[in-house]
Amino acid sequence: MAKDRIAQVVGEDLARDFTLNQQGMKTQAALLPYALAAFGVCLPVLVWAGSHAVNAAWLSATFALFGIGWAAFYAIVNWLKTDAALDLTRRARVQVLGGLVWSAAIAQLAVLADGAGPARETLVLMSLAAALICVFFAAPWLPSLLIVAPAAVAGPLLVLFSRPQDAALAKLGLAATALALALALLVNRILRSQYALAAERELLIADRADQAEAARRLARSKSDLVSTLSDEIRNGLTGVAHMLASAAGPGGRAAPSRQQLTAAREAVEDLLSVLGTTVDAETAEAGALSVEPRPVDLVAIVRELVSQHRPAAAAKGLEIALHVDEPLAGAAIADPARARQALAALVGNAVKFTVRGRVEVRVSAADGRIAVAVADTGPGLSDEELATALQPFRRVARTSAGAPGAGLGLPLAYRLAGLMGGEVRAQSAPGVGSCFTLELPHDAAAALPMSEAGPPDAEPRRLRVLIACDQALNAAMLRATLEQLGHQVVQAADAGRAVELARVCDLDLAVVESPETVAALRGLSGDAARTPVIALIEGGDADAAEASRAAGADALLRKPVAAPAAARAIAEALAARSAPGSAANDRAVA
Repeated sequence: MAKDRIAQVVGEDLARDFTLNQQGMKTQAALLPYALAAFGVCLPVLVWAGSHAVNAAWLSATFALFGIGWAAFYAIVNWLKTDAALDLTRRARVQVLGGLVWSAAIAQLAVLADGAGPARETLVLMSLAAALICVFFAAPWLPSLLIVAPAAVAGPLLVLFSRPQDAALAKLGLAATALALALALLVNRILRSQYALAAERELLIADRADQAEAARRLARSKSDLVSTLSDEIRNGLTGVAHMLASAAGPGGRAAPSRQQLTAAREAVEDLLSVLGTTVDAETAEAGALSVEPRPVDLVAIVRELVSQHRPAAAAKGLEIALHVDEPLAGAAIADPARARQALAALVGNAVKFTVRGRVEVRVSAADGRIAVAVADTGPGLSDEELATALQPFRRVARTSAGAPGAGLGLPLAYRLAGLMGGEVRAQSAPGVGSCFTLELPHDAAAALPMSEAGPPDAEPRRLRVLIACDQALNAAMLRATLEQLGHQVVQAADAGRAVELARVCDLDLAVVESPETVAALRGLSGDAARTPVIALIEGGDADAAEASRAAGADALLRKPVAAPAAARAIAEALAARSAPGSAANDRAVA
């Protein structure tokens, strides 16, 4: 933590120094044309004073060198207006070079003045004045001031102090130089404070712009969320309402048919799927979605998903096939529930949007990665349509007309893959089809959990399960789900009663809501403390998941509870307690 804070502070200091240097160079560059004009104006005065010198040839050579320096400086000023000057490192060197060019010109003027006879004092003082002009124009940028200013004043001062009879004049020139340098440093300090304020203002403006853009994205997301959920909820509830109306309507109609009940159940399941995906997508967008990577049998998950989607594919006349490259040793490293969610989105989209042809799922592993490729002969997507499909709540009008969904499955699959250390790759062409590949880390030496590595035809155990839920509706739903799986349920009215029942009853499993209840169960003595515990949490609550795990939960079950998810959580909890090093609780159930 301390190292991260130090790195952050160092980074902020570097960024501030970079901004100050950038602003200083900009200010100095803005003044350089005036420096060019100032030396141009000084040239006639220098010619007039130099006309009193005794050595005409030397004077001509000095003026020539002065003109060359002026031309070089003119070229530098023009170069600073080009795109090449955007490179700050090169720009800094060029600006310092420009100052040194004038310093050299002033030094050779001072040497000329030293041999100018009666014009000596006038020319030396003029060269010193020219040096102080250099100090002024170097003041906005500290590196230039520290390099150019000493180089500029060095020549005239050396000439002044070279003759003892000019000691008084030399001391006066030194005092003027010291005063000019002090004023230049003071000006630079003031300018650096202004640069810092300007930098902070720019950061505030940028931050405010980011916040405004985030607010706009949030508003669009909420609008899309409301629009999507309103349609999906209306459709789902309408189907259920019609079924209930047929059962309770006037006229003494008979009970609903199996077909009506199936249609209503499918409408509710679709609605719950949309709501769950929406909640996960919003949680992921907020950065609060958590994953728990561990060894998982990805092939078993893919086989199950293909079997689940086979009836829907057959109803549309599609062929759906699964190919697994053999052998696939080891296991994928992923969150089982999130990997299933991502794969369900890819396989479900392939079956949903493919009108004719086939859907093929292929599993392969290489170089520490396992890949599940889902290819279809559907309508295909262009690059622009693919980019649209990857945005939450955005659907491609050409391919999704009449198809249900919220436009969240594919973006959520991309986000989940990234959270698990993997990625989703997409290849698509209009009129040809699409291939989406989920790639996850793979450990060839990892062992599958016992619940996943066991024989598929093993007889399921009938367990005695203790449940404790604060809300009666959640408790009723959980109880119905567990009884649907064939288990015997013992329901506690509250957490305290659950702990008492766990102390005196022979239980195979406990399903409770709060981390405090999990900790209380783990605090019991004897076999009761080793009872497998499943923590029931909200779908995207990462803090509750972490707290429950820390309290001793063997598995997590997210609301709303579905039978497949409950079965997987039970298998995981039993496997965790049966693993080597864990005390198993294998008491028989009456």
